[in-house]
Amino acid sequence: MSEGLHSIILPVPIRTVWGFVSSINRWAPLVPGYIKHEMINDGTLIWEFKSDLGLMKKKIKLEVNILEWNEPDKVTFKLKGLNEKFEGHGYFLAEQCGSGQTKMTGCLAITAKGAKAPIVNALLKTYVPQMIIEFSEAIAQSLLVQK
Repeated sequence: MSEGLHSIILPVPIRTVWGFVSSINRWAPLVPGYIKHEMINDGTLIWEFKSDLGLMKKKIKLEVNILEWNEPDKVTFKLKGLNEKFEGHGYFLAEQCGSGQTKMTGCLAITAKGAKAPIVNALLKTYVPQMIIEFSEAIAQSLLVQK
């Protein structure tokens, strides 16, 4: 399984971070390669984005199921590919760290299944960590702009 983990300390209170993250429509478009997303219900969305795995450029469609919304600090989710054989999970964690500062951590783990899995999983080893960094930095930028 390929995993990415990235933390950033932001000069904003945890409630500000939660206010942004608690609305999927605010952060879903920040995923690298974002095309669109569709809310199925409060806990499920379909996410479409373009991935660039070097040798492979694909449009990926994922079903994301929110497992828990733990205000004000944690969101956990699982995902599965709808047009490709992927599955995974992740979380978003916010931790108060000083007066008016929040440590924001994003984690994503994905694995490919099927005949192409060995090749795709090798490519995901570098893609997933880079993607979570770009995604976390985009969320941080959005939070700093609205500050």
